[in-house]
Amino acid sequence: MKTTFSVIKADVGGFPGHSSVHPQLIEVARQRLSQARDSDLLLDFHVSHCGDDLELLMTHTRGENDEEIHCLAWDTFQEATERAKKLGLYGAGQDLLKDAFSGNIRGMGPGIAEMEFTERASEPLVAFLMDKTEPGAFNLPIFKMFADPFTTAGLIIDPFLHGGFRFEIWDIVEHRRVFMNLPEEMYDALALIGAKSRFVIKRVYPKEGKLPTDEPAAVVSTEKLYHIAGEYVGKDDPVAAVRAQSGLPALGEVLEGFAFPHLVSGWMRGSHNGPLMPVGVRQARCTRFDGPPRVVALGFQVKNGRMTEPADLFDDPAFDYSRQKAMEVTDYMRRHGPFEPHRLPMDDMEYTTLPKVMARLEDRFEQM
Repeated sequence: MKTTFSVIKADVGGFPGHSSVHPQLIEVARQRLSQARDSDLLLDFHVSHCGDDLELLMTHTRGENDEEIHCLAWDTFQEATERAKKLGLYGAGQDLLKDAFSGNIRGMGPGIAEMEFTERASEPLVAFLMDKTEPGAFNLPIFKMFADPFTTAGLIIDPFLHGGFRFEIWDIVEHRRVFMNLPEEMYDALALIGAKSRFVIKRVYPKEGKLPTDEPAAVVSTEKLYHIAGEYVGKDDPVAAVRAQSGLPALGEVLEGFAFPHLVSGWMRGSHNGPLMPVGVRQARCTRFDGPPRVVALGFQVKNGRMTEPADLFDDPAFDYSRQKAMEVTDYMRRHGPFEPHRLPMDDMEYTTLPKVMARLEDRFEQM
């Protein structure tokens, strides 16, 4: 039996503003997923949040892109949206960009990271949840986990990791993908994933060793909301799932990928660059200029599809320095005000509300 781990998220209403998720929305989701577990559609589940995103973490045996699992998530978000409207929450249902479910939740607004795998004797798995940023925010930490020996010592000293990994990289503008072997093609891969607004790491696979080479070790959501809606309706707020240990990076190596609070795009109105701050769930409330962007790490042991209670992995003083550094960078970037590089470059502002401001000025420009 193979286990499928699905992380599906959506912003269906913020409390207050875009800062967090109201407890009633979390309870709605728990009740709906509990019914699905009782009916054997799900093996197990956990409901959480990062910022204003409602996060559904589910295990089952139905594989990726299963219609019933996706319909369950869609119906859960719809029910939570109705509760959000009754509570008067901000942006109720803003990530639900289609009117009706059509067999697959992809392309309908919510973000999805799913992987099907053969469980090992011990299966540590981490769900990473981000708020106020874009899918390319995962590029640097995923690269560090699976390709940087200064982060993952196992790439040097563990014979099962020494051969490296195969990266699946998506061009989310031209809608195409490429598979690249690292470390052999590291420089070519970096040429792509360094352009994080266009090229996104989608999956990472073992190349050799004791694990199946067709089962991913990591998967990232790549949904871009403005590609679906045609205009800015909120940041993409990506999620990811990463397996650890026994032929893969150790848990500490996986988490070390987030120790450096690197700059990502998003933050206030999806229009600014800021540091990605690793936090526990209790700190995942985006308040400082609607940020700074946050990432939560929930760790599980999975056995026969059943998940342990989550370990809130960034709720740890070991990441206090990373948080302090993130706040120093936050202050530095904020002092730029409306000037780049705090504000995104004009090309990246195309799908924000700025073009509507520019349109008001268009007839005032004169040819030089």
